[in-house]
Amino acid sequence: MTIEYSKQAVKDISRLDSITKVRIKKGIEGIPKGDIKKLRGHNELYRLRVGFWRILFTYPNNKTVLIEEISPRGEAYKGV
Repeated sequence: MTIEYSKQAVKDISRLDSITKVRIKKGIEGIPKGDIKKLRGHNELYRLRVGFWRILFTYPNNKTVLIEEISPRGEAYKGV
């Protein structure tokens, strides 16, 4: 499975400390395993929970995961 990152996701990752980056990288590489749920009210948007962080992503096609946003729990669902 190919993993692609949106410009926003790359920006979000660059702001994180190194320990958090490693945790998030392991979580993303583990997709489709992990604490994943489909967001209500959105046909294509999913979230992956990695501790306090939420990774919002979509499946543009069967072989690709597009990471849309990485943010803390309280901010992840605002504006979605």
